[in-house]
Amino acid sequence: MRYALVFHAPELTPDGPQPSEEGIQEMMRLMDDYAAALNSAGVFVAWEMLAPHSETKTVTRRTGEVVIEDGPFAAAKEALAGVVVIDVPDVEAALAWAEKFPGTSYGTIEVRPAATSFVDGTWTRPGDGPTRSGDCPSRPDGSS
Repeated sequence: MRYALVFHAPELTPDGPQPSEEGIQEMMRLMDDYAAALNSAGVFVAWEMLAPHSETKTVTRRTGEVVIEDGPFAAAKEALAGVVVIDVPDVEAALAWAEKFPGTSYGTIEVRPAATSFVDGTWTRPGDGPTRSGDCPSRPDGSS
C-alpha cells in the first residue's frame, strides 16, 4: 500500500533565525542517507522537496471562473515542505519509516494512506494495484 509522508516545516525568512552552513550540509547528508535506506529496502516511490510558499500559485474554479493567485491558500506556522511516497504493507511500516525521517528534528511528518494512485497509466486503489515482485524488506529494521 502506498503512503505519503507529508513533511511540514517552518519556512526560513530573511529576518528569522538561519541554519548554519554546517547544519544545512548535515541535514542534506541525513536526507541522502534516508533516501538510500528507502531505496535499499525497495519501498521508495517518489520524493519531492518543495520550493518556499512564496513561489506558490493557487488555482480554483469555485465560482465557475478560473482564479489564479499568488501564495498558499491558508497561512500556518508550518508550510508544506515536501512529500515522500513509499509502498509498504501497512500503517505500522509507514510509521516506522516516518519515525526515521531526519526532518522531524525541526518539522512534522503527516502519514497518510493513498486512496488511489496513478501508476503506469492506470488508476489503482489499494489492494487492486500492481504488486511489487520479489521479497524485499519493507520496514527500516528489515522486517516485513
